[in-house]
Amino acid sequence: MDKPAPNRLYDPRLEQALFNPRRIVLVGASADPRKNSGRAQRYLRKHGYDGEIMPVNPGREEIDGERCYPDIDAIEGEIDHAYILLGTDQIEEQVERLSARGVPIATILADGFADAGPEGQARQDRIVAAARGGGMRLLGPNCMGGVNVTDKVALCVNAALDTDRLIPGPLGLLSHSGSIVGTLLSRGQARGIGFSKMIGTGNECDLKVGEIGHMLVDDPATKAILMFLETIRDPGDIAAMARRAHEAGKPVIAYKLGRSEAGSELATSHTGALAGSDESTDAFFRHNGIVRVDMLESLFEAPFLLMNSTPPTGGKRTVSVMTTTGGGGAMVVDQLGLRDVEAVPPTDAMIEALGEKGINVGHSRLTDLTLAGARQEIVDATLTELLATDHTVAAVPVIGSSAQFKPELAVAGILSAHEKRKGDKPLAVFLVPQADESLRLLSQAGIAAFRTPETIADSLNAFLSWRAPTRPEAPAADNLDAAVAAMRKAAAPVLDERAAGTVFAALGIGQPKAAVLTDLENFEDIPDDLEYPVVAKIVSPDIAHKTEAGGVVLNVPDRLALQVAGRQIVRTVREREPEARLQGVLVQRMEKGLAEAIVGYRVDPQVGPIVLLGLGGVLAEIYRDFAIRIAPVTVAEARQMIEEVKGLAPIRGFRGMQKGDLDALAQAIARLSDLARVDSPSVVEAEINPVLVRPAGQGVVAVDGLIVCKQD
Repeated sequence: MDKPAPNRLYDPRLEQALFNPRRIVLVGASADPRKNSGRAQRYLRKHGYDGEIMPVNPGREEIDGERCYPDIDAIEGEIDHAYILLGTDQIEEQVERLSARGVPIATILADGFADAGPEGQARQDRIVAAARGGGMRLLGPNCMGGVNVTDKVALCVNAALDTDRLIPGPLGLLSHSGSIVGTLLSRGQARGIGFSKMIGTGNECDLKVGEIGHMLVDDPATKAILMFLETIRDPGDIAAMARRAHEAGKPVIAYKLGRSEAGSELATSHTGALAGSDESTDAFFRHNGIVRVDMLESLFEAPFLLMNSTPPTGGKRTVSVMTTTGGGGAMVVDQLGLRDVEAVPPTDAMIEALGEKGINVGHSRLTDLTLAGARQEIVDATLTELLATDHTVAAVPVIGSSAQFKPELAVAGILSAHEKRKGDKPLAVFLVPQADESLRLLSQAGIAAFRTPETIADSLNAFLSWRAPTRPEAPAADNLDAAVAAMRKAAAPVLDERAAGTVFAALGIGQPKAAVLTDLENFEDIPDDLEYPVVAKIVSPDIAHKTEAGGVVLNVPDRLALQVAGRQIVRTVREREPEARLQGVLVQRMEKGLAEAIVGYRVDPQVGPIVLLGLGGVLAEIYRDFAIRIAPVTVAEARQMIEEVKGLAPIRGFRGMQKGDLDALAQAIARLSDLARVDSPSVVEAEINPVLVRPAGQGVVAVDGLIVCKQD
């Protein structure tokens, strides 16, 4: 049973107008069924809409038996929903007229807006302003519409609606792509998997995924919320929606495009190169309890693993695989292993219990029943044991050819074990052949069933990676005001290592003893109290990576060597970076530590502030060994990040190695992440690379870094 949803966060009239309008105007309707503008009316009636349809077309008196109007002014009474089917150049006028009529919502089919460059963006901005003037909301543009299967409102032009019947079901879909709405509808229909509501959001000039998702949280017919995302335009609303959905017992599953590194070139620091939008998106999903899948079919197959379940705890990633076909079972085990999910043998107690029932299984990773074991009573008994054990977190039956030719018999044992089982341990079934009828029987019983070993492995990995939303953040550190004051004093868009170090010190992150030499010709201003050996580094707001510019010399042993090193640095940097402004040479005592880490902060363009921990030094980008969280983080979350970075295993005490000061490192991560709390000056990026981690109890020291602030 679903938990009661929290209080609604939207106007119920908008929900009714979007999902279940009673009076629909089709502006630009056509009588030609081959055109998109001719589909909306036909699909509405075909799939049982019993409200009033008012096509608008000055060239016709009727379309498909419905009275046709010359313009919207000829329509009397209130209009619940207007679907504008006209070309791009006619949209602005129609939005203005509909908004003036007080229409609550309009869907726009045409493209040529934000999807068409700056001119299109300006056009889109104008229609949004026109709609807001009359309090009207917009869906789209570049939007095929939506389908409310539950209430028989197919206000959409996707050709998948040519199907004879729409199957109602528990899945609500929000998609940036209208074609994906049709794709998932058709694929789900073929499997007997139904949807409650399906909305394409297009360009999201106004109504976006998060706001509509809140309506699905409160929809009793929707048990899981699916998102097909091309980007994230409303992270705050999506986060709030996902958290409400978790409270209501409704899993949120996302398939997001963008597994590339194209965004990394836009960043200044190593942190930007490491934490591209996709890695940040992963952190955003995890932070808010959203499950991410990598395969399209998983988007509508995985929900049946998650519905009526809760996020697993304890971190265990073991499953039991029962099979009647060795080859099919081996494929699943192989795909699971690629995703760090382990198929493990039955316990001795299980083997003994099954043996008493005449079922002989061994200690293999596959509980192989062979062809002789495909009978209902054997499958039932074995699967009942696998579902009852607590040494694995999911049970995976794999069924062979009988699933295609004897569907009722093939799945009978699974159905009976499912009916008797106690608890919410996930049950995921892989059918090796193309077995549509068996898939339908399992889906109708609410059992997660899969067509390929890849999708079952992807979905199980998604389930095992599912976490409850992160709890609210801890209070800000007491010294945050001092850090803000240091940034304001610097008054520069890019804070070099010297200025950034002042901010880091204000945050409570240890700094080495240092001095800045400004005599760049003779270096006669070297202090007498320096502690050698030292490192010398160029100071310039225009050079983010000093090593690449030849701006670093290590292990300088004495004053004379420092003068030589200083001249060498200035000469090399001027050759390699002739336009860079050189402000001095920073001299620091050479510090030692057990390990080098990179701690970074960045405002991701899609999901907002993130914090990163990785293996430090000049090879940070090569190893790509890092952990990311949404900022700010607590010290406890920072400790979890430390556990995830493989390269930091030595300072965690791996094989008896000396432990580093992990508490101090966690504190540094949390304090840097507090930059997310600063409104002005707004920090775009900040990086400490490296942070030297000293032995336990001796702290950490930040030996290099920079801060980039937002430019007004």
